[in-house]
Amino acid sequence: MAAQSKGWLLILIGSILGVFGAAFGSVGGLGGGGIFVPMITLIIGFDGKSSAGISKCMITGAAAATVCYNIRHRHPTLELPLIDYDRALLFQPMLVLGISAGVGLNVVFPVWTITVFLIIAFIGNANDEVEIKTQDEVTTSGTPTGNQEFVKSKVSLIENICWKELGLLIVVWVLILALQIIKNHSTTCSVEYWVLNFLQIPVAVGVSLYEAVRLYKGTRKIASKGDDTANWPINELASYCAIGLLAGTLGGMLGLGGGFILGPLFLEMGIPPQVSSATSAFTLLFSASMSVVEHYLLKRFPVPYALYLAVVATIATFVAQHVLGKVIKILGRASIIIFILSGMIFGSAISLGIQFPIGTTTNSGFLSEIEILAINNLFL
Repeated sequence: MAAQSKGWLLILIGSILGVFGAAFGSVGGLGGGGIFVPMITLIIGFDGKSSAGISKCMITGAAAATVCYNIRHRHPTLELPLIDYDRALLFQPMLVLGISAGVGLNVVFPVWTITVFLIIAFIGNANDEVEIKTQDEVTTSGTPTGNQEFVKSKVSLIENICWKELGLLIVVWVLILALQIIKNHSTTCSVEYWVLNFLQIPVAVGVSLYEAVRLYKGTRKIASKGDDTANWPINELASYCAIGLLAGTLGGMLGLGGGFILGPLFLEMGIPPQVSSATSAFTLLFSASMSVVEHYLLKRFPVPYALYLAVVATIATFVAQHVLGKVIKILGRASIIIFILSGMIFGSAISLGIQFPIGTTTNSGFLSEIEILAINNLFL
């Protein structure tokens, strides 16, 4: 009975932390992986690799809830959708490609080899957020997002979606997922295995290159920040694609969503916080769901646990998005998103720092006891 009570207590504590991680992570567009992974490892008792898979399930649920909430909304100051589909088309294919590589590295390398660098990245991004906040505070207070009234045209859901860009994103997701499933049935390190691995590169790079060429030539413009910048520099476009690949690789390896890189980057690119959060969550939906399938094929997490925590994250995100919308409408300041984003990055750095010395020594025997208890008494 004592072990059972302890197991239920840990599940309850983990669920509560999952609620707060999903709520604040979805608001900032981070996904919440920096909170989920240490929580699942240190409190519930899973090993680091299983925690990465479960975390991806929670991120997918939170991202799906965020997208469902934001897909009907319009840009706060322009006659555009809230989600920046062109920006997502530039980043998402490389993010998905990085996820595929990161999940593979998760199998090969121990988590601690990269955790220290992630802590540094979280702290560095949080410091950058303070500077971004100062600039964005002026922007949001001097636009209709602030105290002025802005009359937005009402459009239907069908008109509020850029179907061509969305279709390309879905095609990339389906093709890479199909290659992953076929690869899972091939012999590891065989010729077929490596061919299927490398076939993902032209799929992802081709779509990102297609969008980058359009931006470079000026035939397509990203207008979500208010100015129609034409002829983007090649080095800038290349660096953005590389950052997307890096975010996906780190996210796939450690169970993070990649939003800890994309969120601050989108803000530095000058787009409003609401658009940054919505677009980051939109890209995370594709990358995190891809990672869930890959972790599942590798049998890296127990499905009942993952489903339960994903539902918790989804419900928490719906509530958080609704509350955030009300708060921004009352206060008239969207910069609250940047405060939450900074706080989540700092909190993730601290939690990952705690996980680094403690999580690598987690007792796997305790995990087995809790897993059996939860499956028998909660999920069946």
